Amino acid sequence: MLVDSHSHLFLEEFAEDLPQVMQRARDAGLSHIFMPNIDSTTIEPLLSVCTAYKGFCFPMIGLHPTSVNDSYEKELEVVARQLASPNEYVAIGEIGLDLYWDKTFLKEQLLVFEKQIEWALEYHLPIVIHTREAFDYIYKVLEPYKETGLTGIFHSFTGTSEEVARLLEFTGFMIGINGVVTFKKSQLPEVLKDVPLARVVLETDSPYLTPAPNRGKRNESAYLKDTLIKVAEVYQMSPELVAEATSENALKVFGMPK
Repeated sequence: MLVDSHSHLFLEEFAEDLPQVMQRARDAGLSHIFMPNIDSTTIEPLLSVCTAYKGFCFPMIGLHPTSVNDSYEKELEVVARQLASPNEYVAIGEIGLDLYWDKTFLKEQLLVFEKQIEWALEYHLPIVIHTREAFDYIYKVLEPYKETGLTGIFHSFTGTSEEVARLLEFTGFMIGINGVVTFKKSQLPEVLKDVPLARVVLETDSPYLTPAPNRGKRNESAYLKDTLIKVAEVYQMSPELVAEATSENALKVFGMPK
């Protein structure tokens, strides 16, 4: 059993061959694929894919930080309506801060992030956090929530040993590891040694961050196996044991039975 805790298979990159992509994922041993939303434009395709592959693909709702701009209030209203109506969302995500591309809307990104954390607590849902060039901001926002029962995943972690130690203080959170761990110059294998396996979940972030040996190709959930093999090597354990542990960790975060 393998769980892809973060995949965007509803994007147009998969429009031509989605059934084949899903079949390859099943053939690779995947049992669940969790899909974070991006903004109001992706809700329909996201839900459509999760309906077509019910019991295999599971949707999240949230506003991604790179989609935060002047119209963020309208976007938040859409998320609020989705949460208030009958739905099958398993998390709020992906949410967070991204200062890599643009710092113009930092204030708005912080407001949007906080609001969505409040909704997560209100609806008893985990959050999936996107952090890019914004580690200290993320830590400061989350610190007051340490004792609240807030849970979730720090998606696509690529930071330092010091940063991961600070994230591990949030006991209800897992660390999301993807194809970056297989990259030649990545420091992640070294950093990962400081992280208990009980706190790790695997993800692809498809169609991005394709693991070696398929770098340069479109990423897809079936390639989770390549990340698994590298992570198993880091922990000096069998891929089967790492698959079982990380899958259990993911299902625990999303509140699902094994």
